[in-house]
Amino acid sequence: MGYEEAGRDRSAEPASGVPNAVLENVFDDPTHGEPGRDRIGVHLWWELLLLTGLAAVSWLLWREDPAAVRDGNLRTLLIDAVGLGLLALAAGLSLRTAAPNLAVGPIAVAAALHYAEQGDRGLPASLGPAVAVAAVGGLALALAVVVLHVPGWAASLAGAAAVVVYIERRSAPVLVQGDYDPTSSAGYLFAGFAAVAVLGGLFGAIRAIRRLVGRYRPIADPARRRGAVAAVVTAVALVVSTVLAALAGMLLAANDPGPVAPTSGLDWTVLAIGVALLAGTSAYGRRGGVFGTLLAVGLVTVFQVYAPERGWTLSNWVVGGAALGVGLLATRLVETLGRPRVGSPERPEPVSDGTISSGWTTPQPQSVDNWPPTLPTQAAPQPIDPWRDPRWEDGPRRWDTDER
Repeated sequence: MGYEEAGRDRSAEPASGVPNAVLENVFDDPTHGEPGRDRIGVHLWWELLLLTGLAAVSWLLWREDPAAVRDGNLRTLLIDAVGLGLLALAAGLSLRTAAPNLAVGPIAVAAALHYAEQGDRGLPASLGPAVAVAAVGGLALALAVVVLHVPGWAASLAGAAAVVVYIERRSAPVLVQGDYDPTSSAGYLFAGFAAVAVLGGLFGAIRAIRRLVGRYRPIADPARRRGAVAAVVTAVALVVSTVLAALAGMLLAANDPGPVAPTSGLDWTVLAIGVALLAGTSAYGRRGGVFGTLLAVGLVTVFQVYAPERGWTLSNWVVGGAALGVGLLATRLVETLGRPRVGSPERPEPVSDGTISSGWTTPQPQSVDNWPPTLPTQAAPQPIDPWRDPRWEDGPRRWDTDER
């Protein structure tokens, strides 16, 4: 199957009427998407709000129970943040490529069950097969998305159903057999997650990388293929997303002293997608912040610890649904305020040559001061000389006929 790619002919004049040389230097994506550079300011303001919320909830938790943020409880809190953070990274990466992976929750639960059953064989022996199976499953999902060119949410939902079938083979919770304690290296794990989240956001803010990662985002007909490069990038993102979800599930299972329940895991999907949107990642793909994932994960993790302290019983469905609602608001703000203003130096107004062309430019309207329009002044007709009438020279003369 070939991959169609709209707008590959660079010799053609763009619809806006702006020359291609200007497009290359001014527009963010001259041939693949809406012209104009994304503005990062809206993400920074949104992340400032997230930072304020994180500081407020942390202060409330410390005021309610200072022991919850000390010693062993703090290390457990950090591991929970890393586990949720890996899920948020998995969901956010797939969202940035405009192919949301809704199977991250079931994959995490399946990996947690696998680790609970095989953990006594050691961490490498239980970790390796789970990561390999997750990579193969992610590759199958990626091929279904990019080869058939179907929406990522639909293909991943079908994959989630297949994973749930695997989970439902167990009728009772499974006790963790391994003795690996991730809290012993909680600081290093959290620092690694924070570095990956922030560096990923910084790289995603670079113009060329953002264009590359978000190339799968539709610009016209969503069923139209976006090219081989977009397909490869999206496939890699889906594979990495699946592997991150498996790692998150095993880490959460190792950090929880209780058994792993064989649930569908869709509540974890809702929570992961909600945190990714809350972080400022656009639900349409491509656009995202820098520190948003780290701050949103910290806010939700601390709130999940604070809620039981106040006697609130909130499931992942409740917290994830609330995060989704606020995240959709963030998406609207990002898509509205993250694009350049019309007429700004980064987004010049279309140039019109006064003709109707492919850019739908119309002739400039005339001033209404001269309404109704006056007809142009006609030149005075010249008098006709009867002696120079052509008939006097071309027609036969009477006296010539008489002479004959």
